[in-house]
Amino acid sequence: MTDWFSTTLDSFSPKNRSFLSTLEGVISLRPYIPQTARKRDFLARWRKLQQNELVHSGLTAYGLYAYDTVWVVAHSIDNLLQQGGNISFSLSNMLNGTTSDKLQLGKLKEFDGGGLLMNILSLTNFTGLTGKIHFSQDRNLIGSGYEVINIAKQEIHTVGYWSNFSGLSVLPPKSLQNKETAATRLNQNLKSVTWPGGKSETPRGWVIANDERPLRIGFPRRASFTEFVTLNASHNVQGYCIDLFYEARKLVPYDIPFRFVPFGTGLANPDYDAFVNMVATDVFDAAVGDIAIVTNRTRMVDFTQPYVSTGLVIVAPIDTSESSAWVFLKPFTLEMWGVTALSFLIIAVVIWILEHRVNEDFRGPPKRQITTMFLFSFSTLFKTNQENTVSTLGRMVMVVWLFLLLVITSSYTASLTSILTVQQLASPITGIDSLIASNSFIGYQVGSFAYSYLKDILNIAPSRLKSLRSPEEFEAALRQGSGNGGVMAIVDELPYMELFLQNRTDFGIIGRPFTKSGWGFAFKKDSPLANDMSTAILKLAESGKLQEIHKKWFCQLGCPTDRRKDSVPDQLHLSSFWALYLLSGAVTVLALLLFLLKSIRQYIRYKRNHTDLSSPSNTRCSHVIYSFFDFIDEKEEAIKRIFAQQDSAQAQTNGS
Repeated sequence: MTDWFSTTLDSFSPKNRSFLSTLEGVISLRPYIPQTARKRDFLARWRKLQQNELVHSGLTAYGLYAYDTVWVVAHSIDNLLQQGGNISFSLSNMLNGTTSDKLQLGKLKEFDGGGLLMNILSLTNFTGLTGKIHFSQDRNLIGSGYEVINIAKQEIHTVGYWSNFSGLSVLPPKSLQNKETAATRLNQNLKSVTWPGGKSETPRGWVIANDERPLRIGFPRRASFTEFVTLNASHNVQGYCIDLFYEARKLVPYDIPFRFVPFGTGLANPDYDAFVNMVATDVFDAAVGDIAIVTNRTRMVDFTQPYVSTGLVIVAPIDTSESSAWVFLKPFTLEMWGVTALSFLIIAVVIWILEHRVNEDFRGPPKRQITTMFLFSFSTLFKTNQENTVSTLGRMVMVVWLFLLLVITSSYTASLTSILTVQQLASPITGIDSLIASNSFIGYQVGSFAYSYLKDILNIAPSRLKSLRSPEEFEAALRQGSGNGGVMAIVDELPYMELFLQNRTDFGIIGRPFTKSGWGFAFKKDSPLANDMSTAILKLAESGKLQEIHKKWFCQLGCPTDRRKDSVPDQLHLSSFWALYLLSGAVTVLALLLFLLKSIRQYIRYKRNHTDLSSPSNTRCSHVIYSFFDFIDEKEEAIKRIFAQQDSAQAQTNGS
């Protein structure tokens, strides 16, 4: 409150202040007037007047300012007279011509020396009961600041001071003027304040609740999945959500009187949108339970921090039979297997061709060469081949081939691992897209927001959606199937489905949650309880208490296993690796061409030096081919030796 309130309080005599009990905890400002000897003497004389019943009101700050004002005007008039001024009045031209007969304003006079008196007043430098009195350039009184007062126990206490110079401070403004401003603004904590109700905690600006009117906490009376929240036979509210609410309430730094109010009949799960709307319309002060935080609800209420991460998932029958004995063939398509096998054969032949003339490991009897050729190729898969490549072209081909092999084996291993760890689905549903396209019936839990999401967001026809009330109905509908009056799959929130699957091994969660949301407690808009409960929930999560509550309710027979089934991984197609095969093939062909060009060049040189010109030459194609193959079957070292001998003989002939 402003200073008018404090001056009104000061006007009451000390004997007549019993009304202050109704103002317990009020904070106000009061003009600060320094304690001086003149002020104390004046107040003593005033109290004597009160005792003699000559005055009946207390002396306020306004009274002290009025007293000083009289003295300031008196001193100013005295200065005016000393400066040769006169006290004279004349009729005002501004008031002439007024037509009001009753007021007769035209007869009023104005002080002739008003302008001079105003200048003298503005230069006043006078010390009165209220302290030093002087004016600023715009003729405003330069005040000395304010006291911050607090009413407690029918008394007025000073808890601090405020001025333009020091800001809030525990020291009077006058004592700070000779100190550094920066130092005075640091660590200025006011004295303790008593708030309404006699409490020392800072009020939050919101009346939470009291014993006369406790908070009305609504909870849903569920017909299924009562582990989350229910009203037991003893009419006590219990469940996972209720235990969590109690634990979070303990961490809120103030008392929260409340009473639980049920919502729903308990014969069927209630409509949660209507439940949240009851908070927005002031039927409930808050709502606790398994309440999903979705967009349309956040427009009506404030939610706490989610205490459970959830989302919509698909549950369908799964095949728990053992995997096929030929499962190792599934990672690759038939086309991929064929091209890979052909590549091994081609590499075997190419490496034999490139290494046969220079590498002893690739020579010998035909049977040994064939065995070595194919064993070398297939052993590259395991990097255990005993033979080494010697030729430059052979090594070039092997570098590219081993890189291709590394990529293929890594992809095969990853795909096979995924297939072996993911069970095959009994239904054709592999995700939400295939479920939408199937035109089959879909089940959902009564009261869940899944219905509105499937209908409004995913645009699934309402005729395809079947409401189910209990886990038993879930199981029966899934076993019947869509064609026999049941459903192909159920769409619901993850916590419900994990609990449903706890003792049912022939159903599973397909894919991942296709929405992201959470459960929280709902409060009225701008309620501070939402923030305080959110902080409490975070503390529970950090301390591990959330997990303890979860284990208490859902892990008595073992925690629900996450039977989340990803869709069967697609087989690896040739289209995913064609670039690598193309690179390997190009390098292989290039190496063969270089080898053939080199061999043909050597063969021509060899034939030119060994052809008997006197004998008829056999130029038949078959003879040339056989002769060429015989030539390249020779060791490279032997051919080079022959060329060296020929060059030596040619040099001797030229020398002679």
